[in-house]
Amino acid sequence: MLNNLFETRAISFQTIWGSGGDIELQNNSGTYVTQDNVWKLAAITGAVNLIASNISTLPMEAWVRRDGQKLLMRPKPDWVSRPDISFVDRTPFISQIITSLMLDGNAFIRVFRDADGLPINLTVFNPTEIEVKKNPLGRIVFTHTKTGETLGQDDVLHIVESLIQPGQVRGISRVSMLKDSLGLGMALEAYAQRWFGQGASGNYAITVPGALNQEQAKQMADSVDNRHGGWRKSSKTMVFHSGADIKDIGIDPEKSQSIEARRMFVEDVARIYSIPTHKLSLPGTNTYSSIEQTQIEFVTDTLRPYTALIENALSTLLQVYPNGQGAFLEFNMAALLRGDINSRATAASVAIQGGWLTINDVRQGEGLSKIDGGDVLRVPLANVPIDAADLTATDKRVLMAQRLIVVGFDPASVLSALDLPAMTHTGVPSVQLQGVAQIDPNDPQAVYEAK
Repeated sequence: MLNNLFETRAISFQTIWGSGGDIELQNNSGTYVTQDNVWKLAAITGAVNLIASNISTLPMEAWVRRDGQKLLMRPKPDWVSRPDISFVDRTPFISQIITSLMLDGNAFIRVFRDADGLPINLTVFNPTEIEVKKNPLGRIVFTHTKTGETLGQDDVLHIVESLIQPGQVRGISRVSMLKDSLGLGMALEAYAQRWFGQGASGNYAITVPGALNQEQAKQMADSVDNRHGGWRKSSKTMVFHSGADIKDIGIDPEKSQSIEARRMFVEDVARIYSIPTHKLSLPGTNTYSSIEQTQIEFVTDTLRPYTALIENALSTLLQVYPNGQGAFLEFNMAALLRGDINSRATAASVAIQGGWLTINDVRQGEGLSKIDGGDVLRVPLANVPIDAADLTATDKRVLMAQRLIVVGFDPASVLSALDLPAMTHTGVPSVQLQGVAQIDPNDPQAVYEAK
């Protein structure tokens, strides 16, 4: 009992961070940045929502590779469609993972298993409530700071963002690492709010010819503040007497370049998360001349790193199933890469004529139903079914045989050399030697007899 009474728990950085503490969090702009208050920045909220909404709504399927063939995993585990039974689908679950990775650099997924050790439910922890350490055996141990529960690697999936220091097991939080840049954004927001809240006209000093005592100065200042303070009172008329004068001692937002600084902050957020600036609705940065290429770069450079991390982590849960050898999860990102109708039609035509997609493959990609005969691959030259592709090669060999026989080669030898089947000749001479109308079908050799 005495041990429990005097037991103390170590205070970690994650504990202070999650509780909103300000130890070592104050930045040069005089603001405090935590994962809780960073949501006040519209650029951060927009960036997280952009990436999380794009990835969480993508179709996700379980596959298995057998003898080089990619096949659907059937039966498919229920958790693939609904990882967390608290939600109706996987969208909020994936969104929580993305949010954790973007703000903390880590995502911790609690895995609940049945009696056979198969996953049945997954939940995402708040990353600020998890401590990560290595035990003496080199195994990773996860401790929930609020409950004190200790979990092992079999119970928790730890997804680490790409930023991680050598020798560490916990990823780096971009919010923590770039707190000075994000703190500047908070300072700019606060400055703009105060400027508008105090009348959107600046900071003033009142001067009078004579001397005022403290009480008189306070009464005059309170009189101005009460009547003109705040943007709702900014249009009221000021009246001074006894030679009093008012001067603006504030800094104009335009002169202080606060507008340009706020724009630069949005660009900084775009750089932090590798997001094209026009995706964050920054004016003057979007162009329709290369919108398709920009979308491809957004998918490959911004979204793909996150989807790969989630795919790799969740795929390990498929390996424990009896039919899970070679199984993996995959997001279908084709919908994000769809071009305009002309580009898709051109690509479909090339794929069909190239013989690597069927008509029904293309129709399914466009959300259309299959048609009869649409599952046959076709070859490019004559666009015939691939089963009849040898007809083209045979036609070329026959043409070559014809040329050889015309110049005097033995027909039987030519057929054998070109791997053509032996055929019986009618005996009728080639029209190149004699017109058909002059040949007696009952005596075709007569045309060769001397006259």
